[in-house]
Amino acid sequence: MADTLKMAQYGTKHGHAKGVFEVVSAHPEVEMKGVYEPDTVRREQLIASGDSTWTNAHWYDDQSEMFDDPEIVAVSSEGANRESLGHTEQIIAAGKHAFYDKPAGDDYQRFERLVEEARHKNLRIQMGYMFRNHDGFERMANWVRSGLLGHVFQVRAHMSTWLPEETPENKVQGRSGLAHHKAGILYDLGGHMLDQVVWLLGRPNRVTSFMQNAASETREFMDNTLTVLEYPRALATVDIAAMEPRPMARRFEVYGTEGSAIMEPMEPADTLRLTLEKAKGDYPAGVSEVKLEARPRYVASFASFVRNLKGETEPERSLDHELLVQETLMRVTGGLAG
Repeated sequence: MADTLKMAQYGTKHGHAKGVFEVVSAHPEVEMKGVYEPDTVRREQLIASGDSTWTNAHWYDDQSEMFDDPEIVAVSSEGANRESLGHTEQIIAAGKHAFYDKPAGDDYQRFERLVEEARHKNLRIQMGYMFRNHDGFERMANWVRSGLLGHVFQVRAHMSTWLPEETPENKVQGRSGLAHHKAGILYDLGGHMLDQVVWLLGRPNRVTSFMQNAASETREFMDNTLTVLEYPRALATVDIAAMEPRPMARRFEVYGTEGSAIMEPMEPADTLRLTLEKAKGDYPAGVSEVKLEARPRYVASFASFVRNLKGETEPERSLDHELLVQETLMRVTGGLAG
């Protein structure tokens, strides 16, 4: 494979589309050749916005320009949640690797078929969950795997946000746009936390979710949500709301029989509160404030994707893990039986 990878982007309506486009474009070993947005109104809106990210981009007039280019080996899938699974199916059908922003659609069996096609074609699908390679989450996973915390019996994740009712510039976002998905904010953001929970604990035996509209004018939008994941010897809870005052108090907690780890805030990463019953390894008994490195979103995970495509490393998350995260998301949001 050539030293410089050629890539393109499909879609711009995902909430992270601009950030991913910038990260891909800035990678020293990647050439971003262009972006295709099937919605011409959206395309013209971005070009007219004055935002240099989009005004300086090369825009394809037709998706065939991207898919028929043999130099392009991978495509970032950045369409809205309701369209991105179809976009990614086209990417894999065209023989390109996919850097696919979350979540993987509303239809688990369809995503499962897509993953099998990618395996058959020896293509990589990497989901864009932004807390992969986050210093705090990496440390907690290492502590769990090493036994530092003892038997982990509880995980708590709180990842709320604040969303406007309407986003006129991108109607698929905001509370009214996300009401398209029956679990609302849990569908939109839950995968970020489930990605971490199942990385620590694996597949839950049973899930139970609670969803309500507590404060939104869009009455069908579920803005206040909680899901409980049951394991043989552990429980995990994920709670997400759409109207938390800013700055949000996002928090992740892991409790074991010999210690606990608590992180707040998640971004910007600052410190991790580690509590140990007895001194272990480099850490004393009692409370330690572990300083964290604040890493920008996607930079490290996309760099890992590039190394994978170049054959330099194996993926940090397997396709089986990507399937497990999506299956769990569908279970907690009602798309699959719990």
